[in-house]
Amino acid sequence: MPLQQGSARTRQRTVLLVGIVVLLAALVLAVVLASLLTHGRHEVSPKMLKWQDRGTTKNLQEVILGRCYNYITAQYPELGDKDCLKIWESLKDAFIYKNPCNITAEDYQPLMELASHPIPCNKSLFWSKTSDLVHRYTKSNQNFLTLEDTLLGYMADRVSWCGDPSAPGINYESCPKRSECESNPSSVFWKVASKMFAEAACGVVQVMLNGSIEAGAFRSSSIFGSIEVFNLNPDKVSEVHIWLMQDIGGPQSESCSGHSIQRLISILEERNFKIICEDNYRPVQLLQCVHNPDHTDCRLCTNST
Repeated sequence: MPLQQGSARTRQRTVLLVGIVVLLAALVLAVVLASLLTHGRHEVSPKMLKWQDRGTTKNLQEVILGRCYNYITAQYPELGDKDCLKIWESLKDAFIYKNPCNITAEDYQPLMELASHPIPCNKSLFWSKTSDLVHRYTKSNQNFLTLEDTLLGYMADRVSWCGDPSAPGINYESCPKRSECESNPSSVFWKVASKMFAEAACGVVQVMLNGSIEAGAFRSSSIFGSIEVFNLNPDKVSEVHIWLMQDIGGPQSESCSGHSIQRLISILEERNFKIICEDNYRPVQLLQCVHNPDHTDCRLCTNST
């Protein structure tokens, strides 16, 4: 009898151990499956990476929504059918919980489709290294629109955003510069938006360049030089007017006959555009003179001989 009882206890222990092993295996399997199901959206990251550029703008959602509503109600009520909430969600979905160095043009396509709107012919104004001047000009002259004067550009101008694979999915501390990785959220956004802005241009288009830059007014590496120039449609654009602006009293590094401008003209001519280049386009120069009215460059007229 004692032998039989011992055998029974052994069997009970064996059954118990097997049960425990099976339970543990089931728990491990459940954890692995849960990890696999959520891996694409919530990757485990030991800590948020430190980048060299500023982090996501605080209260980004409120900033984007506020600008969107202001644009479609106060500035361009004809765009009142735009859904600002959907626009914000599509922007957020483009970068949240994503590696900020692996953003693609496709990530922004839903946003582009939701926020794009027609650009009237003869109004498109491109620029490079003239940000302050060109936007002061479009604020004073409603006949022209830069990318930053469109809904997309207006919402995104001077704000920053990037994601992180770990929770909360948005990095408010730092974002990567273009030099750290080219496929970062900001660089990809402006490339995609600039391409679309150029493709929409029609009639006469203008470009404002900086003739006081020693390295040359036209740079092949700029967004204008690498994207916008090559996405202008010769079947829609009749002429390209180049406004080469020099700082009042500043260095006059290049004129319309300069090396980089001639390179730009050559690129445009190869694409069958008509080109007009003007040094210090007077309406823009007068705006420059508001800050320096007594300078000789700002005289309204000169004595004739």
